[in-house]
Amino acid sequence: LSPPENTEFIAQLAQFSSVEALDSMNNKFDNLSQNFVANQALQASSLVGRSVTVPGNTTVLDPSGVVSASVDIPASTSDIQLNIYSESGELVDQAVLGAHPAGEMAVRWNGQQLEVDGNVADWQSSHEDGLPAGIYRFEFSATIDGETTQLDSALSANVNSVTVGKDGGLTLNLAGIGPVKLSDVKQFSE
Repeated sequence: LSPPENTEFIAQLAQFSSVEALDSMNNKFDNLSQNFVANQALQASSLVGRSVTVPGNTTVLDPSGVVSASVDIPASTSDIQLNIYSESGELVDQAVLGAHPAGEMAVRWNGQQLEVDGNVADWQSSHEDGLPAGIYRFEFSATIDGETTQLDSALSANVNSVTVGKDGGLTLNLAGIGPVKLSDVKQFSE
């Protein structure tokens, strides 16, 4: 029965306007977020059929493909060795890659020939016709400060599909590796 003062009435109107503006801004932000996730998923779908490099030691050698590896060498070494294992765990090939300074070493392998940092390695596969297509595990080791040390590696794999999670996170499904978060990809290849 007591009408509000003009200033109280105007203050209430201002509060209602602020709440309405915040609600509208929140809805627009949700729409922007959904559009961002959809755009990111669309861009990630262009990776299907392409090769990416991710941390790990297992990948697929396609019949006409090449496996690329990036190896992190923590300190200079005179002795780097690569052991290649079949999917069943059998040692199928070995290579002594020699000396390398600290840093990253790039290796490419096609089942028969190795390249190290862009140069063909002086190495002969024990398989005259090369190894067949399949899943292989790579173990790089080096002698550092007198001790044999396993080296961290990242291997290339083909993207089979892309999955968008409930949280909007993107997962790449890689041949021979399985699901990997897009944020874990170290390199994208042509």
